[in-house]
Amino acid sequence: MKPRIAIHWFRRDLRLEDNHGLFRALSEHGEVLPLFIFDTEILDRLEDKHDRRVDLIHRVLQDLQGRLEQRGSTLVVEHGRPQDVWKRLLDRFEVTAVTANHDHEPYAQQRDNAVGGLLAAHGIPFRTFKDISIFERNEVVKDDGGPYTVYTPYMRKWKSLFDPAMARAFPSEVHLDRLHRTGHAAMPALEQLGFLPTDLAIPPLHVSDELLRHYEHTRDLPAVEGTSRMSTHLRFGTVSVRALVRRSLALSPKYLNELIWREFFMQVLWHFPSTHQAFKPAYDRIAWRHDEVDLQRWSEGRTGYPLVDAGMRELNATGLMHNRVRMVVASFLTKHLLLDWRLGEAVFAARLLDFELSSNNGGWQWASGSGCDAAPYFRVFNPTLQLQRFDPSLTYVKRWVKEYGTSNYPRPMVVHEEARARALATYKAALEGGAKAGRPQPQLFD
Repeated sequence: MKPRIAIHWFRRDLRLEDNHGLFRALSEHGEVLPLFIFDTEILDRLEDKHDRRVDLIHRVLQDLQGRLEQRGSTLVVEHGRPQDVWKRLLDRFEVTAVTANHDHEPYAQQRDNAVGGLLAAHGIPFRTFKDISIFERNEVVKDDGGPYTVYTPYMRKWKSLFDPAMARAFPSEVHLDRLHRTGHAAMPALEQLGFLPTDLAIPPLHVSDELLRHYEHTRDLPAVEGTSRMSTHLRFGTVSVRALVRRSLALSPKYLNELIWREFFMQVLWHFPSTHQAFKPAYDRIAWRHDEVDLQRWSEGRTGYPLVDAGMRELNATGLMHNRVRMVVASFLTKHLLLDWRLGEAVFAARLLDFELSSNNGGWQWASGSGCDAAPYFRVFNPTLQLQRFDPSLTYVKRWVKEYGTSNYPRPMVVHEEARARALATYKAALEGGAKAGRPQPQLFD
């Protein structure tokens, strides 16, 4: 006789504490079997088999499994296409209900629709819950029901709708006695998944009160530990966004604004899921240069602009990059080198430990001028002035660019003034040319 169970399907919520979907499964069903699927539809697209993100997930799952086994349960870890995995699970168990937490990305929607259809055909309810954000989808819209495409009015509406009760925890951890009791389930090794161990250093899971209090004044300085480094934990759900919102309300309004930026880009992706075209269509007429050598030098941190190079080397060495530096690096690729923002987006998508489609796409389009709430195209970051302002002692640069100041450091790829003039002329030709042809023009969104 098959065991009769409910299943909570972990995806972007890799924690036992304050987990909405897990809380609902445990409190409403009991006999809950925790599940994670290494999705081959995702893994097969990863070219680098030393992918730090896969390694991170594997390590976090090992920790979760150990904690669950201390309670007489286990974490079932499967590998394959989700639909195929679920078919196997239905052969092994009498599944009474399935819970998970929402994922707003386009592929996740397709996956959940397919799995939901399969489960429905077997009479099994599949419910998903809001967990990775405070607001989502259509919950923060303009008075006419349309989506916001500029951050500031979105932020104001977000705050006007927010109630502290929305940030209360779902105490899933107090119901773990209702987990399905089972023996150890072997977890596939990284090598079985087609990947290899990496030099991963997982960012600390805790952010101090002191850092949050001073966040507004330190967040732009890459040489100091002035950012929370929570982006990776938010991406994989190893921390609760509700907990961070509660702390930011008490300690740092600026940090709360950054959490709202994340949700702004999430709702943009929800309403506008086509991520390969410019949000402002006129910007797809820009005559981008095609230069593999320039792209390679940029991606390796050999541009001759030390702040840009330090950022790319930090990314290549750790999978992370300071947010201020990300803006400078992205501006340099799109404006100074005049290379398509989609090329930079792809590099970040392949290497960022905290990669999140909505934020990555939103950030790159912001840098190129083509996206939501982007600065006018004629505003071009001067990487030398950015260095003088945010790393005047060169502490950050010297940490990552050891040869800076020696004859081994490369000469600048481009002269700032000349590159800026080239970018302005190219952008202007594309945008004004479209206007003369009667084509849609970039607009100021409200």
